[in-house]
Amino acid sequence: MTVTENASVRAGRRQWIGLAVLSLATLLVSLDLFVMLLAVPAVTDALGATGSEQLWILDVYGFMVAGLMITMGTLGDRIGRRRLLLVAAAVFGAASVVAAYSTSPGMLIGARAALGVAGAAIAPCTLSLISTLFPDTRQRASALGVWAGCFTVGAIVGPIVGGVLLERFWWGSAFLIGVPAMAVLLAVGPFLLPEYRDRTAGRIDVPSVLLSLAAILPAIHGLKQLASHGVSTTAVGGLIVGATFGWVFVQRQRRLTDPLVDVRLFARRSFTVTLGSMMTYSMLSGGVMVFVAQYLQLVRGLTPLAAGIALMPGMITSTVSFQLAPRLARRIRPAVLIPAGISLTIAGMVVMTQATSTAVLVAAFAIECAGVGPLVTLGTNLVIGSVPPEKAGSAGALTQTSNEFGYALGIAVLGSVVTATYRRQMDGHGGSSLGEAVSGGVPAAVLDAARDAFTDGLHLAAGSPQSL
Repeated sequence: MTVTENASVRAGRRQWIGLAVLSLATLLVSLDLFVMLLAVPAVTDALGATGSEQLWILDVYGFMVAGLMITMGTLGDRIGRRRLLLVAAAVFGAASVVAAYSTSPGMLIGARAALGVAGAAIAPCTLSLISTLFPDTRQRASALGVWAGCFTVGAIVGPIVGGVLLERFWWGSAFLIGVPAMAVLLAVGPFLLPEYRDRTAGRIDVPSVLLSLAAILPAIHGLKQLASHGVSTTAVGGLIVGATFGWVFVQRQRRLTDPLVDVRLFARRSFTVTLGSMMTYSMLSGGVMVFVAQYLQLVRGLTPLAAGIALMPGMITSTVSFQLAPRLARRIRPAVLIPAGISLTIAGMVVMTQATSTAVLVAAFAIECAGVGPLVTLGTNLVIGSVPPEKAGSAGALTQTSNEFGYALGIAVLGSVVTATYRRQMDGHGGSSLGEAVSGGVPAAVLDAARDAFTDGLHLAAGSPQSL
């Protein structure tokens, strides 16, 4: 393609405004996932939720997102990405209102499930529409930087926004923050966003959808059990069931003329290597972030709101990294830039292994987050750019599903490191976790030892990626 031809497909103001609308929706979906973490105590008190119901309130959203993202990405390719996005936005807004005014735990669980179904459609649709809005490779990389930054902003701003709302309003207010954004998307989406669908695609294979759910949901559940309770029959069983159905799913896709997921994409080295690298990064950085947040609250005694604010430098450096990576890629090859970013992330983890104060830990987390941009932004661009346009929705769904698996796997693996270190040093005193010690009213000396044990576990977890 010549320079003149390339300029003819460059996006203008209309496309960038469309990106702003898509990014706002993405931000709210990410924020909704994390804002719930602070609302659980208030929800429990207001609705009288049992321990099991609390877990379902927390987990059902993530389960639906992870389990249905591949299906929704492929569905968007078939029926139209803009159409599915607008339907999902309407469902998301309506389910948010139902969740906010729920009168029972069951009603709230149902609303959260509906939110998860809508969220599973929004993520791959926004990603695939970006590939349509920005056919120019450089512009698409910049747009993906904005889009990816919204996930990080939502993850860290979620607890802050949730803390402010819960201090001033009732618990249901935490669910209403996504309604205005979805209303904006419904109002302007039909005018700003292009429609795209693969007119040659056949019907979705329902058995493949069921098999994908049977593979993903038990595996995610097994990883969560592994993180919470260590090696157990439930955890191992979930992983085995998920792997078994996953194998059956892949075999079926190979036989179908029009599969739910084109497994031939994995024969492309750039696709497979990039996808695997992004999942590994999600595993390491996501797991570390969870335990850094716990450290700030349980060891340093910060409130959830103060802990969220302490993580803001990391949010800022990651946002800058997302925007800077596409610009650097114009002068530096991705094969050099991506390893450099990973090295910066590892450097932050090295500093984290030596952190003995809040300031040092916050600085280490900021350094770690600064390396995220090249892999996520350029990696997503490589994945989307390596497939035909009609497969963009499916490819986008695969990137997000791999991130979900990486995040769950990171919490499970690094959580096992933290828990094993804690239990070994405490030798049966102070419960099985620092959270139990803090809430259990143990003597001051035991609590101090428990905090030291958790800190040692965090240092070890931050150091473990360096051996990979």
